[in-house]
Amino acid sequence: MKPIAKSSKLASVSYDIRGPVLDKARQMEEEGQKIIKLNIGNTAVFGLTPPDEIVQDMIRNLGDAGGYTDSKGLFAPRKAVVHYTQQKGIKGVTVDDVYLGNGASELIQMSINALVNDGDEILIPAPDFPLYTAVVGLSGGRPVHYRCDEGAGWLPDLADIEAKITPRTRGIMVCNPNNPTGALYPNDLLLGIIELARKHQLVIFVDEIYDKTLYDGVTHTSMASLADDVLFITFNGLSKNYRSCGYRAGWMIVSGEKRHARDYIEGLNMLASLRLCSNTPGQLAIQTALGGHQSIDDLVAPTGRLCRQRDLAYELLTQIPGVSVVKPKAALYMFPRLDPKMYPIADDQQFAYELLAEEKVLIVQGTGFNWPEHDHFRLVFLPNVDDLREAIGRIEHFLAGYRRRHSS
Repeated sequence: MKPIAKSSKLASVSYDIRGPVLDKARQMEEEGQKIIKLNIGNTAVFGLTPPDEIVQDMIRNLGDAGGYTDSKGLFAPRKAVVHYTQQKGIKGVTVDDVYLGNGASELIQMSINALVNDGDEILIPAPDFPLYTAVVGLSGGRPVHYRCDEGAGWLPDLADIEAKITPRTRGIMVCNPNNPTGALYPNDLLLGIIELARKHQLVIFVDEIYDKTLYDGVTHTSMASLADDVLFITFNGLSKNYRSCGYRAGWMIVSGEKRHARDYIEGLNMLASLRLCSNTPGQLAIQTALGGHQSIDDLVAPTGRLCRQRDLAYELLTQIPGVSVVKPKAALYMFPRLDPKMYPIADDQQFAYELLAEEKVLIVQGTGFNWPEHDHFRLVFLPNVDDLREAIGRIEHFLAGYRRRHSS
């Protein structure tokens, strides 16, 4: 039996569920203070709501949603996911290869838990989405972080990945489009990662939850479409592209080299059965979402709300002395860098705490994403342009005071 999970194993998800910065934010809200939250991609609180056709279809079917479904999910939404994989160029996927879950997060945890034994290693990007690191640790494994290169647009460093592969390495996690950097990976990089997985017989876990949230006319390639001789576990869902975070509707696709993964797939089936099934109302939204009007295209167009907010956030942040940002090509986030010479930050969590206390703006410190230095933070650009301008103005005011206090 695995040991009881210790709180230290959960430290990497503290930006979301616990920690002094969140505790302070809750205290301030209880006191009636209004906080501008740039810390989490919860679309609904910024007025970005699910498409009406999804809502109405769920309402019409809710009377039939009171029972358990098949442990992998209802047939119709799983079939819709198969059609989506065909559109993305992923070959050989059947309904039996699709698992529906309470958001992609549940499925990420399930897929890692089915693979990892005590001491096994999974390669995870740095900066990361903290869930990846947490679930590897909670499964008894060891998360090993490979570095993404800010100077190369936050693309993973293939040499660093290969240098960190050991006999205990079982898989590699890829987040494309990326959270927290907004990077979009080119095909040659994806092929390079696939070659490493092929060479070292690794499972590739690829999180593509932002695959439609793309700017400036760029296109996204599903990694699993590039090879069929490597085992891919691909995650996606409705939370971001369809602004349906609370519906908890996600899916996982097993593709590629499945012949030698029968024991692993059996483990996935067992874990899917143990949780009975994902929530039925959320499942009911998937088919309508994938087959209907893709309203995300309007939001990310040059005149669309998300694109305009991205452009404004980038413009305002890069005007602040000592702040640099790689402009995101995708997703909902930026990961700005603070010049250490101008901002000698020893503890970026304390930095985030002071920003919150003084300016009532909530961001996430870079180390919350397992970035090793204290020189970055993440913000979401989901608020409307007026609120975003106000929030970044407050950050600028705080940084000006920081420079004065720490000038030599």
